[in-house]
Amino acid sequence: MFEEMPNPLLEIYPSVQDLEQLARDRVPHLSWEYLQSGTGDEHALDRNRKAFADVSLPPRVMRGKLQPDLSVSLFGKNYALPFGIAPVGLTGLMWPRAEYFLAATAKKYGIPYCLSTVATETPETIGPLVGEQGWFQLYPPVMKDVRADLLKRAADSGFHTLVMTADVPVPSRRERTKRAGLRMPPKTTFKMILDTLAHPKWAMGTIKNGTPRLRTIEKYTPEKSREAATAYVNQNLGGNLDWDYLKEVRDLWQGPVILKGVMHPEDALQAVASGVDGIVVSNHGGRQFDATPASLEVLPDIVSAVKGKTAILFDSGIRSGLDILKALHLGAEFVLLGRAFIYGVIAMEQKGSDHVVDILVDELKNNMMQLGRERL
Repeated sequence: MFEEMPNPLLEIYPSVQDLEQLARDRVPHLSWEYLQSGTGDEHALDRNRKAFADVSLPPRVMRGKLQPDLSVSLFGKNYALPFGIAPVGLTGLMWPRAEYFLAATAKKYGIPYCLSTVATETPETIGPLVGEQGWFQLYPPVMKDVRADLLKRAADSGFHTLVMTADVPVPSRRERTKRAGLRMPPKTTFKMILDTLAHPKWAMGTIKNGTPRLRTIEKYTPEKSREAATAYVNQNLGGNLDWDYLKEVRDLWQGPVILKGVMHPEDALQAVASGVDGIVVSNHGGRQFDATPASLEVLPDIVSAVKGKTAILFDSGIRSGLDILKALHLGAEFVLLGRAFIYGVIAMEQKGSDHVVDILVDELKNNMMQLGRERL
């Protein structure tokens, strides 16, 4: 639980969109394009946002004095808020030490932070910082010994909930980032040097912390280099998933297991049959397959198929407390936000990451009272 304190920033930056605008000019062009990009013509990105705009909620009036309660229970654990921080890859490319800020926010507010396999810090580094709020996202390795070691490292570092991402059978094409010139590892060009010099705080932080690297993966590469780690990810993570693999992971992990990337009711039912504790209805934020429906669009059918059989989480497109309420209204039990928290970190580092929570809490409570509701 956390104590709510007055936040004067709510008067200056009252929405996540304000932080997005503030963040835009604080990072090099390549970092921003990576964060904002989808795939293909980016219709999936637009579809995610439009789906929220198309949902309306009828308010109730004359309800007396209301005191909204935002708490939820998930996997036998009580959370003060109905949302957490989604896994984001290459986090340090967008802001140096971003994982440190996100972990601190999660611990302060008592919300989950899901560290990605392809983040730029390791579970051994972030686990002690996030405390009891640590979830770990697994990009499934082809080699079983690597999988076992990754899971052991996460568990030994204090991560108690596993999120296995299923919606990356191959890396997406990400045409926008390619047009911008982003490669992994980043290629140093004269244009990139000029862009970096134009963003001195990002540059100094990157120099101090080191060029963004896939530090978790480097353990498994013969050469401890960015090039080797990138090649390893492309060749050895994902692309080999089937339901037997999921059952094996379920047997290896002692805590809750969540399957992320479910977009079809039949897959949701199969996930339940495979023994998962939860699913995340997600189209990867519109970054994998441009013809995908909006996550919010498919949520009701998936809820109808598996409600009461497994926990139903949601991500993709959420930017506000009202968006959270809409996802919960359509049947989700908990939501995850990625880009919103990165906007906060870029805009104001630790203060910005914390401020995203304050914005969402303020919006949740205000809109619950507008609706005449005290409980989620």
